[in-house]
Amino acid sequence: MSQQNLNEEMAAGSAPRGEERTGGGGIGMAKLVAAGILLSRIAGLLRESVFAHYFGNSNSADAFKAAFRIPNMLQNLFGQGVLSASFIPVYSRLLAQTKEREASRLAVEVGALLALVMALFAGIGALAAPYLMTIIAPGFHGATRELGITLVRILFPGAALLTLSAWCLGVLNSHNRFFASYAAPVAWNAAIIGVMLLYGGRHSQTGLAVIVAWGAVLGAGLQLAVQLPQTLKLVSRVDRGFVQTRAALKSVVKNFFPVLGGRGVVQISAYIDNILASFLPVGAVAAFNYAQIIFMLPVSLFGMSIAAAELPAMSRVGGPSPETATLLRTRLNAALRHIAFLVTPSSAAFVLIGDVIVGAIFQSGRFTYADAVYVWAVLAGSAVGLLAVTMGRLYSSAYYALWDTRTPLKFALVRVGLTALLGYFCALVLPGLLSIDRRWGVVGLSASAGVSGWVEFALLRSALNRRIGTTGIERTFVWQLWFIATAAGLAALAAKLWLAPEQPRLRALVILPIYAGVYLGAARWLGVPELARLLAAFNPKRALIKRA
Repeated sequence: MSQQNLNEEMAAGSAPRGEERTGGGGIGMAKLVAAGILLSRIAGLLRESVFAHYFGNSNSADAFKAAFRIPNMLQNLFGQGVLSASFIPVYSRLLAQTKEREASRLAVEVGALLALVMALFAGIGALAAPYLMTIIAPGFHGATRELGITLVRILFPGAALLTLSAWCLGVLNSHNRFFASYAAPVAWNAAIIGVMLLYGGRHSQTGLAVIVAWGAVLGAGLQLAVQLPQTLKLVSRVDRGFVQTRAALKSVVKNFFPVLGGRGVVQISAYIDNILASFLPVGAVAAFNYAQIIFMLPVSLFGMSIAAAELPAMSRVGGPSPETATLLRTRLNAALRHIAFLVTPSSAAFVLIGDVIVGAIFQSGRFTYADAVYVWAVLAGSAVGLLAVTMGRLYSSAYYALWDTRTPLKFALVRVGLTALLGYFCALVLPGLLSIDRRWGVVGLSASAGVSGWVEFALLRSALNRRIGTTGIERTFVWQLWFIATAAGLAALAAKLWLAPEQPRLRALVILPIYAGVYLGAARWLGVPELARLLAAFNPKRALIKRA
């Protein structure tokens, strides 16, 4: 089958009708993704809490965080979103057309190709570690730089293993097996936590950082091992018979490079932030990364879960036509409302009670309440773009479902350029103009990234609207959500005045339920439909009645 014929057949929408054609998805599938992500993020937060206990905002913490980001670029470039965006639309469409042998052959070919590329890049990355450290953290010198180079060399093979686990995720997601793929990182986090607890009190911070890096490699192998058996079972339909998949593989590779470029410029944006932070006083890099961990929780839990569930479903809809445009627009608008309902209170919480959140996760040992306030300021800055970044992931999935990987790349380039310019000014220039301590430049760094996120989101929405019609959420709905989130925040602030910061977990146990209770209570009182749908999705009896 030629590439043109493959594209025409897939664009014709020859998938089964009804629910199977659209893939179901929605909040029902998103809750499986969210459940898996929640477990992995809880494990991740526990990992970072233990890390903060042993490392605080020290030089070793700076070195580890910077080093960890370098091989992580390999994982993010070749796995996760990139592989999903290029592989899942083609693979899911083949499954929808009941071409299971072709789909299985395609999956095996993509996995083999990815394994070869990962082995090559892992070796090159380990050899080029000194040069990478110079590029990523030019502000590091002496022992901090040497430790960072050592950690990069150790971590690169682990990143390659994590990338292969992303191939498993792509296969599992296409078969609507969402929970296992997103819960698998629990094994990776558990290995790192175990290593820190076992060796934390017996080594210096420098020695412990090296041991933790080896623990991360071990955990990456465990994460792959958790997913591999189920994945291999799903692609076991490959037999000795000849199956023509050249056109499908060509489509995956063709889509891969624009998505790779889009993810690449996003990674460049993140590394620009780290480069700028490395020129700020000690602790800025670590504080920025601590804040990013919390920032990514709602992005992953709410944005990524919905986007991941919608990508296979939207991919099965078919090529562009009036009918599919309506289907895509309906799915997209409903998903945007769900994201806004869940992410808006997260943004407000970051600004109003961020110290409670940071303290509950990190405040222990070497990480003091003063450190928590510092990270809170960075977190509040990142709240500027939280909603835009989260909704932007869903818009990107809509483009990928339409086999358009170049438009997100184009707008990502705009974002990275704007991030570099605004970040430099806000982090390194603005503190001097305002006559404030240079360490607070990291707050401007996180806020400027948020502004750039809004610009990218606006461009994504505008271009897609011209293709499938008006998308987005009503302003009155957004203002309604901000009103009840602010009211919840004020109630939480009142409670915070009565609790001492020296008891971070107790504060969180009291304040966070008050915040959530007021927000959800107000949403129910105002009759916000997204709350009812969310409760119905998690109510097995209602789900059974609906299916009946």
